[in-house]
Amino acid sequence: MQKDLWSYSPTVSGAHQSFDVVGYHVEATDGRIGSVDEATYEVGESYLIVDTGPWIFGKKVMLPASTVTQIDPQEKKVFLSRTKQEIKDAPEFDDARFKEPEYRSQVGDYYGRFPYGGTGAF
Repeated sequence: MQKDLWSYSPTVSGAHQSFDVVGYHVEATDGRIGSVDEATYEVGESYLIVDTGPWIFGKKVMLPASTVTQIDPQEKKVFLSRTKQEIKDAPEFDDARFKEPEYRSQVGDYYGRFPYGGTGAF
């Protein structure tokens, strides 16, 4: 069965609660990558836009909701199932096109290549 990349896993703690993760720190499996700039919660269309700050020269990245493994509202952190390098190698964020189906397909094709749960130890 194909995993739905654009939905939060039912096992993600906090994903379906009524708080917003904008501003939360984002942790890859091997360290912090930035903070959440935008987050959506629509079933089958959810994603995070992460501002990486100086880590990859102030760029933003789009991450499908399925990359989220945990949300910690006390620590204000979002944990991902991807490494820093996997995120850095993702398609370049396009602010003008990120809501278009073609762009989402390109991002989905990239993240869909990885095994479910990523390479981390979650």
